[in-house]
Amino acid sequence: MSVGVGKTIYQLFFYVFLILVLVHFSSCSPTRKIRSQNINQVVETAKSFRGTPYRYGGTTRAGIDCSALVYLSFNSVGVALPRTSADQSKIGKKVSIHNLEKGDVVFFATGKSRRKVTHAGIVTSARRGDIQFIHSSTSLGVTEDNVYSNYWSKRVVRARRIF
Repeated sequence: MSVGVGKTIYQLFFYVFLILVLVHFSSCSPTRKIRSQNINQVVETAKSFRGTPYRYGGTTRAGIDCSALVYLSFNSVGVALPRTSADQSKIGKKVSIHNLEKGDVVFFATGKSRRKVTHAGIVTSARRGDIQFIHSSTSLGVTEDNVYSNYWSKRVVRARRIF
């Protein structure tokens, strides 16, 4: 084999390797893009319920409770979750409150027990010190609040990442 052919084969392998590395480490990999699209769809579905009144056990735009908002929002991308917030809080990967991302589900204890999950919401945006989540409030209906507010920060129990 001549030196020129050997060099050409080496260059060909180098370029193929380089292309494979670039494709592998691309930030727009299909999996990440689909995950991002699903998260955006979940959040947009939840936001489409803004202003809907709270109704215990409600699952429609006439009235909805917190767990139904989570249930229907994830169902919009084909993810079947349990119907109650307590059962939903057992699904997905545990996430620290300090590492929340858009699309994560946060769970709260709003009753007498400080540990029993009774409420849920979906993170709509997460920036340092400002984590917004959407939920169905008994007094305001579907609305957004800050996890770090005086009221909610004292009631956070756990968070889960579904995607």
